[in-house]
Amino acid sequence: MALPRTYEDQNCSIARALEIVGDRWTLLVIRSAFEGVHRFDDFQEALGVARNVLTDRLSRLCEEGLLRRVRYQERPERYEYRLTRKGVELWPAMMTLLLWGDRHYAPEGPPILILHSGCGGELTARLTCASCGEALGPTDVDLRPGPGTPPSA
Repeated sequence: MALPRTYEDQNCSIARALEIVGDRWTLLVIRSAFEGVHRFDDFQEALGVARNVLTDRLSRLCEEGLLRRVRYQERPERYEYRLTRKGVELWPAMMTLLLWGDRHYAPEGPPILILHSGCGGELTARLTCASCGEALGPTDVDLRPGPGTPPSA
């Protein structure tokens, strides 16, 4: 069975999220924004991405509300790109992906360490129960229909 060209019609939050952030350049633009990159030329230099591709990704991220354009110069008119709250909410997913990549695809060790500025401890990713705080793995949860599940036919 062939995969669909887009996932926007699927009733799946992962598929819908991948429609927005599921290509290589989009995640790298977001990563760079977390690293403090804000201007077009700086994104291009940091990523080595073609101008037309970068223009497309920045526009899409602004349309989807993950970045916002902020004017920093009147003449000529120039803008910076800043993470919105929606964009910042990707931080846990980005860090979890980074840690997974470090574990499985960095044989010499992580290229960068993410350390707590307060105590120097290393970042870990942990999913917990909102009620009791217990750490949860895939066998510790039940999947049930949520409010977004369409009624059965």
